[in-house]
Amino acid sequence: MFHAIPDLIRTLVSFGIVLGVLVSFHEFGHYLAARLCRVHVEVFSIGFGQALASWDDRQGTRWKLAWLPLGGYVKLHGQERPEDVSDAVRASWIPGRTFHEKSVAQRAAVVVAGPVANFVLAMVLFSGLFAVLGKPVMLPVVGAVLHDSAADHAGLVVGDRIVSIDGEPVHDFEDVQRMVSDRPNATIQLTYEQAGATRTIPVQIGQHESDGRKVGLLGIGGGKVEYHHLSPPAALWGGVTQTWDITSQTIVGVAQMISGERGTGDLGGPLRIAQLSGQVAQLGLASMISFIAIVSVNLGLINLFPIPVLDGGHLLFYLAEALRGRPLPARAQEYGFRAGIALLAGLFVFATWNDLSQLGAFHWVAKVAGLIG
Repeated sequence: MFHAIPDLIRTLVSFGIVLGVLVSFHEFGHYLAARLCRVHVEVFSIGFGQALASWDDRQGTRWKLAWLPLGGYVKLHGQERPEDVSDAVRASWIPGRTFHEKSVAQRAAVVVAGPVANFVLAMVLFSGLFAVLGKPVMLPVVGAVLHDSAADHAGLVVGDRIVSIDGEPVHDFEDVQRMVSDRPNATIQLTYEQAGATRTIPVQIGQHESDGRKVGLLGIGGGKVEYHHLSPPAALWGGVTQTWDITSQTIVGVAQMISGERGTGDLGGPLRIAQLSGQVAQLGLASMISFIAIVSVNLGLINLFPIPVLDGGHLLFYLAEALRGRPLPARAQEYGFRAGIALLAGLFVFATWNDLSQLGAFHWVAKVAGLIG
């Protein structure tokens, strides 16, 4: 349905949909947990700035849709500490409904509910896709052969189906990638089906550098996807396991970046998400839903990082409060928030730089300036 929309408009609309869904669910997690802990929610806003539309519900919460769709927030009643506000503000607080007077466990539950909502959203979206369309499986069928590659020298052609590697059965294309990448420059026994006949041949795998380490390279691409329809319980479990797989892969990737085992070129920001939103929208509704689920997992994880300002930073302060029996000193919290803001600003600049590099912005500027031909 997006094919007729010009690229820029499609990208902006898709980005707005992705961000709107993710932010809405994240903030709704905070909202729901606050209501369960009997904390009054003053404002629920999607977007920042001037409200385009707003209304009050029966509980006295003002719901807002603001013009700048780059996030959102939930304003909790009595979120400030008593010593940080005026006597007039303290007098307006509703006894028993303020956030600051709740226990550490209740405050932590309200904070962690946002990221949890993002993980739940991903599980629901994946489960729905698996129940309706089926779970996509990339078959171990050759979709492309790189010229002068190990596969090309071995005589593999498009349509061949790989059966096993060194006697280990292959179930999908991910198995092929995993087995080959772990065997750089090795000679393997490759069993495959071609034109109805099964053959086993020795293949000398090549190699290439990936994030500073040697990785095996066979030189083929996958090209055939099969959808396996699942029962509702199996689809639900598939959504859970898919969310867990993406979560664990993301954690491993971040850990490798921190340790230096992996480059930071994959670190992207809003521009990358906007670009991918537009590209995925062209592939159809199912791809768009999968993309939202993947980004939702990443948003949940990012918010759990122990950085002040983020939800994880608040949880870190609550942990310190639980261990000390009293909150951290106001100055320590202030310095923590300042450091968190500085760190996030640096990450944002770095991610945006990566985004602009990926989009070719610097190349374009240099070309306009006449620095390159």
